[in-house]
Amino acid sequence: MSVVVAPDAAPGLGIKTSVGLNNAGLSSVELKPGPGRVEALRAIVLAGAAAATLDLAFAFTFYGATLGASPLRILHSIASGAFGMAAFDGGVATAAFGLLAHYFILIVAASLYFAASTRVATLRRRAAICGPLFGVAIYCFMHYVVVPLSAAPKFRSSTLSISSEFLMHLLLGLTIALIVRATTRLPGDSG
Repeated sequence: MSVVVAPDAAPGLGIKTSVGLNNAGLSSVELKPGPGRVEALRAIVLAGAAAATLDLAFAFTFYGATLGASPLRILHSIASGAFGMAAFDGGVATAAFGLLAHYFILIVAASLYFAASTRVATLRRRAAICGPLFGVAIYCFMHYVVVPLSAAPKFRSSTLSISSEFLMHLLLGLTIALIVRATTRLPGDSG
């Protein structure tokens, strides 16, 4: 058995292992540099927080303009996923829960994209295509799995709100993908 250790390409990068067979048919282990925990956490939090902030700015603007909903009411609607209609009777604490839940959800989404992008280089190389597709996945998962299983009441929707939310999710996925690509360098990445 042979072990090949490649030095880190940049400070702060961890070691990632891959196992394969050498040409004699014996097992070999090659240690390759990969993103360190701090770099990974920074990429995930930055991408998720940027997407969450962008989404809230959209929601506050769009639903403020079309429905007259206040930011507090919008945050209560997010919290209603956990608390149901009681969220709308809550005050600032319930709105803060909605805010934290929203950021948590998009940071988790960013962590999924990050994890996948460390294994599938195309997700980094073709971020402008893969990001919006990831946004479609987020939209579908939230609208067809999470919200129906949550305690949130059924909200009225219109063609305008559905199409606007869908387009916004394309932008959210793109934001996550571009930030992950910009903040993470793996072996084999060009530029």
